[in-house]
Amino acid sequence: MTQGLVRALPTAWVVRGEVPGPDVDEFANPEQVRVALAGAGPDTLLAAQHPHRTPAAIAAGLGLAESLPHAREVLARLRAAHYRRVTDVVAPYIVDGTDGTAAGLLALVDPEAVGGDGVAQVRHSEEVYPEVVAERSAVLAGLGYSTSAALLVPVRGGEELTAAVEQVARGLGDPAVRSVDSAGRRHLLWLLGPGPQRDGLLARAGAQPLLVADGNHRVAASAAAGLGGMLAMVTGGPALQIGAIHRVLSGTGRGGSELVAAWRSVGLAVAETTPHEPSHPGTVVAVTDQGTYTITLPPPGAGEPVPRIDHAVVERLLLAEALGVDPAGPSVRALPAPQLGGLALPAGVDALLLLAPVPYEDVLSVHAQSRTMPRKSTYFTPKPRSGLLLADLAG
Repeated sequence: MTQGLVRALPTAWVVRGEVPGPDVDEFANPEQVRVALAGAGPDTLLAAQHPHRTPAAIAAGLGLAESLPHAREVLARLRAAHYRRVTDVVAPYIVDGTDGTAAGLLALVDPEAVGGDGVAQVRHSEEVYPEVVAERSAVLAGLGYSTSAALLVPVRGGEELTAAVEQVARGLGDPAVRSVDSAGRRHLLWLLGPGPQRDGLLARAGAQPLLVADGNHRVAASAAAGLGGMLAMVTGGPALQIGAIHRVLSGTGRGGSELVAAWRSVGLAVAETTPHEPSHPGTVVAVTDQGTYTITLPPPGAGEPVPRIDHAVVERLLLAEALGVDPAGPSVRALPAPQLGGLALPAGVDALLLLAPVPYEDVLSVHAQSRTMPRKSTYFTPKPRSGLLLADLAG
């Protein structure tokens, strides 16, 4: 085991009842956060996480740095009204829903831990947006609290951790927290203090390097904030699922026929189809204002690493080469499949680019080759629910 990779939470705050305010896990982009905050009260966990997007901050023209003192006040009031303080604990955690089941351990993880071989022990699965990392790092450092847990998967031996967590949870009786989120998932959280059981769970959770399944930006932000740890759920499943993350294209000034012509100009095979989400890698379904098209991606070229991730081809060929669009720019937005909301083209959007889920074995293979996938390629479920437990990172 890597010493100190996974450890107990010195101080944490456990929710009493329900998380205050909108479900902070529902929102995919800043605009959705702004809309939710406009309809919520001033003292919500979402307001503490995004203080510069509250109606009051926007009206006053406050940026993130100027909004953080108010965020600390909001979080202090939330802790006093909705949480109870606990010390020196880990949290066995089980979440179950139609999109999978996970039994794992909520604990403090060192995002910068390095093994005896000099290799990082928390390993990113995807690239990140630097501006998102910078914003989240500032919030973490400003609050001194982690309110959302990253989802980390042992690269080997996850089934042993799952069995150990389930066995310990059965022996602990009623959970400290029961919650059902907006998607109907059931969340159960127990608290476990010092003793042989906790030592055993920590040993299993830290026995192998950890792959970031969900929360690459949170992990990078935690490392940048320099607080020495981050809140994470370490889990081997038993039934994690990977959903698709699509791309929304806007601001190009091109209609459907012009997009199709541009894609064909770089050698892509494009054919009319009916709206649907692809189930297997290798094709992209483009929904436009003038019809829906299947785009067949070319096979990997000579020397190109395999497995190839479709998102990389879309960014390089469909966006950058064919359209001259920066995949990391404002014209492209990632959209998790659960937030798609139908296959009709939304107003103001040039195209929906629907991609198939990345197979789990491809995720592991890419990691084994020391590669990373493009930003926002995978949507792992089920995730731990934000706000059930707050980790004090500043002591």
